[in-house]
Amino acid sequence: MHLLYSRQARLTILRKPPSPSPDPQALALNALGWVLGDSDRAARFLSLTGLTPDDLRASLGESSTLGAVLDFLCAHEPDLLGAAEALGVEPQALAGARERLGA
Repeated sequence: MHLLYSRQARLTILRKPPSPSPDPQALALNALGWVLGDSDRAARFLSLTGLTPDDLRASLGESSTLGAVLDFLCAHEPDLLGAAEALGVEPQALAGARERLGA
């Protein structure tokens, strides 16, 4: 049995280009959906932020409210990791979104 090796053969490594950072507002809204998906976690969020359900509904588009969602997650690692897994992002993406919201 003869094996032929080509001197012309090259190993090409394809690198996946870095994916663009997700929109921080969309990520925060998705994270809020995850937070509100568990009644105990939702109650803790409302308690810690001082928001009422009506306040939350009225301020969904405000960067301060979206920032509060991400602050809530970043302050409790199990929630941060759970939300990141559920949303299919790295935990750093949630923290980075918080920084990009700037509020």
